[in-house]
Amino acid sequence: MMTNLSPNTIETPVLDVKGLEAGYGSVQILYGIDLYVDPGEFVTIIGPNGCGKSTFLKAIFGLATHYKGTVEHNGSDVSGWRTDRLVERGIAYVPQVDNVFPSLTVRENMQMGGIRLSAPRLADGIERVCWTFPDLVPRMSDLAASLSGGERQMLAISRALISNPSFLLLDEPTAALSPKYQQQIMGCIDSLRNQGLTVLLVEQNARLSLARSDRGYIFSGGKVVHTGSAATILDDPQIGEYFLGVQG
Repeated sequence: MMTNLSPNTIETPVLDVKGLEAGYGSVQILYGIDLYVDPGEFVTIIGPNGCGKSTFLKAIFGLATHYKGTVEHNGSDVSGWRTDRLVERGIAYVPQVDNVFPSLTVRENMQMGGIRLSAPRLADGIERVCWTFPDLVPRMSDLAASLSGGERQMLAISRALISNPSFLLLDEPTAALSPKYQQQIMGCIDSLRNQGLTVLLVEQNARLSLARSDRGYIFSGGKVVHTGSAATILDDPQIGEYFLGVQG
């Protein structure tokens, strides 16, 4: 576990967001968000429904309207960049819903994740994600529509990993899954972090995610209202009363 809580580290943060204001069109959702993620960290964002968690990830990934503030990736300002340019920089994003193509097979979904890759790189990517998610191997020829909720989530993450990103954004990866699949998905995400991937996660199951995280941020009303080590957040009874029992 990383214990450094200061953004003033020797290493350049993978993500460094300062004063971010964003929303959709003229509807503002985020107000002055400051947040950073260091290389190799697993950071979780929690908070009540409608507080701007998912919008924050979309703003980073070019899917929400950027009004003000900066988003830096590895020291470069990428504020308001198109998603394709961000993917080329090694950033991948897995949305909560509509994250697979149900009419395509598992293999075809993976191929879509590496549509711009050469054939050898695509083959390497598919082999790599099959090693990470072995449950998908016997389902490669099956339609994504036939998968269970947990298998669909594995496939969605697999598609994002095909291009071998260095920074992964995940929006509610365990939503609506059984406890078994919640543990399995979170375990796989943790193993990816242990392999060197940097992870920023929005999660409804706060305790499950924070138990594996280095640090956490709590959003409320489109703002950051608290941040600290994951262990400190989990052990704070006041935070637990108001936030850790909240789903969304």
